[in-house]
This record gives sequence, structure tokens and C-alpha cells, in this order.
Amino acid sequence: MTVWDEVVGQPAAVEELGKAAREPSAMTHAWLFTGPPGSGRSVAARAFAAALQCPDHGCGHCAACHTVMSGTHTDVREIVPDGLFISAATVRKVIPLSIRRPSMGRFQILILTDADRLSESAANALLKSIEEPPPKTIYLLCAPSEHPDDVRVTIRSRSRVVRLRAPSMQSIADVLVKRDGFGADVAAWAASVSNGHIGRARHLARDADSRAQREAVLAIPLRTRSLGDAFAFAADLVRGAKAEAGALSEARDGAEREEMNIAMGGGGVGKGVAGAARSAKAAERDLERRQKLRNTRNQRDAIDRALVDLTSFFRDVLVASSGADVPLANPDRAADVRRAAAEWTPESTLRRLEAVLACREALDLNVKPEIAAEAMMTAIHTG
Repeated sequence: MTVWDEVVGQPAAVEELGKAAREPSAMTHAWLFTGPPGSGRSVAARAFAAALQCPDHGCGHCAACHTVMSGTHTDVREIVPDGLFISAATVRKVIPLSIRRPSMGRFQILILTDADRLSESAANALLKSIEEPPPKTIYLLCAPSEHPDDVRVTIRSRSRVVRLRAPSMQSIADVLVKRDGFGADVAAWAASVSNGHIGRARHLARDADSRAQREAVLAIPLRTRSLGDAFAFAADLVRGAKAEAGALSEARDGAEREEMNIAMGGGGVGKGVAGAARSAKAAERDLERRQKLRNTRNQRDAIDRALVDLTSFFRDVLVASSGADVPLANPDRAADVRRAAAEWTPESTLRRLEAVLACREALDLNVKPEIAAEAMMTAIHTG
């Protein structure tokens, strides 16, 4: 296997990136990977980074390939936002390291997995570096689209765009069978309901709680018979997201606090202990702030997964109402889709769909999740 085997269902992108890794004339210093969620933007960027550092351009077996793909290569740095945004301080901390001469590989490479989360000041800091790049520094940015809301025009205009697409159901199923070892039936089902999202398919195939949560979310539209139901389901949605985020954060937060305590000399005695304690308190406050931001993002991501499932259900109802000959996003819910199509007018289905999209926008604007979810569920009830 080569590093390109990690990039699922993207033959055109693999060909373009492979050529750039092999031929210096096809290279440039800044790349922008765009595509829908689950298309593998960060995976493609990481594979490209490995191919650039590898003597054989991505063999998948050498030390360079292994360290880049595992995130431990000394000349490849990756910015993954903990919170809702990437701050200027984070960018300014990494850029001086990325413009040094490479110590082991051929390039210094900076991977920015969520360029759409850059704050304005962070984008400005990054732009200055992209405008005047060192000869051995490569920037790999990932974002959902080239729209100015996702990536500033000034950054996009200085980057070469690699457009990824949602991988096919068959390619996702093949990966789940060959690489992850799932049975063919489980893989086919997970691929069919993943909306082209490889990570989502893998999670559904592996985790029973995720499957149960999806079932509960997709049952909401037909079970919401009163305003009381609407408010109850809104509360359940937010409560479940908080519980999921809390479970994700608990183990990681504890490990981080323990590591910091050891690094700051916790429990030490003797000269200098008082000064170290003050430094430790400041570091602890900073760590708590970052953990709180990360937990908020995990909550938003959990809610968003539920909203995507609801969006796909209402889309299926519109498909059934119109009689269009296209596959359902939720083929396992075909009976519910047909029932909803018979009970609702296409106009009311569209209003329900718009309510879900409005909820996503409200969350992006930092509206309190409970309020955004209640407004959405009320609209789903009234149609």
C-alpha cells in the first residue's frame, strides 16, 4: 500500500498530487484542498505531505511516510483547532517553526486542517507568510469550499486548488471491508447511509451507540405530534450532544492535566517552588480555557451530525414526493420516507428542511444550542 491508498475515491486528485510530488515543475508553495465533509481533505493533504518527504514519492513503507501519516515527522506541522476558531496566536506560534530549513525531510510543511476556522487576524498572519514563502516551505490548507466565507480571496488567489468530491458508496464500502475488516453487509449498509462521509460510515459500522442515536434522530420528524414533543426532542438533542462531548473530553482532559502537572514539577519542594507554582496556575488556566473551547466545539459537532441526518431525511421525503429516480440518502428508512411524503405537502417538507438549515446557521452565529434547537423543532412540528 502507498500513502495514496488512504485517499479514497479521488483518482483525479491523486493523479494531480502524485505528479506534483514527482516533478518539481508541477509544484507550488501553497495548496488549497476543498470538498464536502467526509471527502478526505485532511487525509489527502497528509498523504501529499508524505509523498513530498518520501524519497519514492509516497511509497507508504519508509520512515518518512510512516512519521508523516502518524503525525510525528519533525518537518511536518499540523494545526487542528481545539475550539471554534483558529487564533492569530496559534498561527504566529507555528509559522516561525515552519519557515526554518528542514531538518530531516525535503521540505517544511504546514497543514491547516480547517482553514475556514481562521479568525481574521489569523488569516492575515498566514497571508503574510504565504505571500513571501521561504523556498523550502509548503502550505497545505483544507476548507469546505473556495467561497470567501470559507477562505479569504487573498489566500485562495495564492494557492493551487485541489477539488475533492464525495466518494462513491462502493469505494467507501470497499475501504470498510479491505482496510477495517467489517463484513460486506455491514460495510454496504454503513456506506449507503453515510452521505459520502468515510469517517461517518466507519463510526456507524463500529459503534452501536452511534447507530442508536441516528435511529432516534431520524424518528423525530414523524414522532413530533405536539409542541410538547418539539420541546422535549430539542432538549434530548442538546442533552445527547453534551453527553457525547463530555465523554470525548473526559479522558483527554484528565490526561492533559496530568501531563501539565508533571511538566510543571507538581509536588516538588525546595528553592523556586513558589515561582513554579505561579507559572503552573497560569498554565492551568490556559489549559482549562482551551479544554472548554474544545468541549464547545465537540458539542456543536455532535449537534451538527444530528442536523445533517435530519437534512438527509427531509431531502429523501422531497425525492419521494417528486417521484425522482434517484437513490435515497437513508434507504433503511424508506417506509418512513414514503409515509412522510404521503402526509406532508412538498412545501411543508421544504419548510422543515429550511428550519434545519436555519438551525445550523444559528449555531454558527453562536446562538445558544437550546434556543436554536427549540426553534427548529417547533418549525418541524408546524411544517
